[in-house]
Amino acid sequence: MEGRRSQGYRDWRRKLAYSPPVHSSVRQTWLGLVVALALCVASQAAGYHAPRNVFGQPDLEGLWDNGWLTPLERPPRFGSIELGDTEARAYEAHPPPVVTDDVGGNDSEIWEMGGRLARIGGRARVAIIVDPADGTLPYSKAGRRRAEAVLHAVKSEFDNPERRSTSEQCLAANTIGPPMLIGLYANNIQIVQTREAVVLTLEWNHEVRIVRLGDRRHLPAAIRPWSGDAVGWWEGETLVVETTNFGARQAPLRSGPEYYYLSPEAKVIERFTRTSPTEILYQFSVEDPATYLQVWRGELPMRATTVKTFEFACHEGNYALPDILAGARAVERAALR
Repeated sequence: MEGRRSQGYRDWRRKLAYSPPVHSSVRQTWLGLVVALALCVASQAAGYHAPRNVFGQPDLEGLWDNGWLTPLERPPRFGSIELGDTEARAYEAHPPPVVTDDVGGNDSEIWEMGGRLARIGGRARVAIIVDPADGTLPYSKAGRRRAEAVLHAVKSEFDNPERRSTSEQCLAANTIGPPMLIGLYANNIQIVQTREAVVLTLEWNHEVRIVRLGDRRHLPAAIRPWSGDAVGWWEGETLVVETTNFGARQAPLRSGPEYYYLSPEAKVIERFTRTSPTEILYQFSVEDPATYLQVWRGELPMRATTVKTFEFACHEGNYALPDILAGARAVERAALR
């Protein structure tokens, strides 16, 4: 409907431009109608209303792609989280390489983060974080020490398989969140709705998040699922999800190659708003006084996709984990010679 109206508007303007001279009052009427139509079209574009499902909820169901080149934190060389078109195209043509200290973890044919920077309101974003305004994680000193200690343990302690990341153990992907950020690959998210729940299924490690609707009470504090306990409700066009009760072992978390940390006492608020037939605006806030100096916020678009989700088979626990532990023992034996 919107496309037909836009074409009608162009046809109307064309007729107006080439019509023979008419009385000024008639022409003013035509111009008034043109302006009114333009305002109507703009208003509809700005105030998009998602179709409703059989339960009367805004329909978020479908398969969505959350893969972007946009980093979590703003790179220091940029003065803003937004880039102009020329800068954005240059970034996309030659994105920074993924650099990790994992064996085979740098230039790889499996990395697939969409090839484009995320765009919101037509403007390319070079940071997911929008608050603080500098686009960086607002760690407290104690929070940063804790985050560095957890990351160091995951990357350098080889005495106990329980100290390795949950991803290495094929237990839970460290991109599942919340917040649900960018994986190095397998960024499809399938959304399914019922009257009582919204189900978010990630392609990466076939993770499933179930958001309970209706009752906002969380589980007892002693019960801590891998990705926390999520309850949700509808605010107009928006699904709001509040997650608490995070599992202590689901750390560190990732967005692309970047790591960040949430304590088990964190609270994450997510907002899913369908802004067009092909896009959902995903916004979130993180409240974690044990780790950060302030609440921090971010946002990303999720775009509709027809790319099929593939079965995710995790073999790291079968092969890589024993090899990691065996390699550490070999290093120890060499040191004793």
